[in-house]
Amino acid sequence: MNHNYATLGTICAVFAFVLCLAGGVWILSEVGFDHDEDALSTAIGLYFLGKAFFVGPMLLIAARQPKER
Repeated sequence: MNHNYATLGTICAVFAFVLCLAGGVWILSEVGFDHDEDALSTAIGLYFLGKAFFVGPMLLIAARQPKER
């Protein structure tokens, strides 16, 4: 893989992790873990937290793969 693509992939992985994590934390800070009032918003916040820990590392792994011949 070209060095520029690996760098771009790494930057995108970091941005994806940070934005998904920040979005999940923001949603949960606004709603909290109040299951009685707004369970759907709590679930969406937890989804974004989980997505941050899945999407970011997977993009990083894909960006750091050795180039194919």
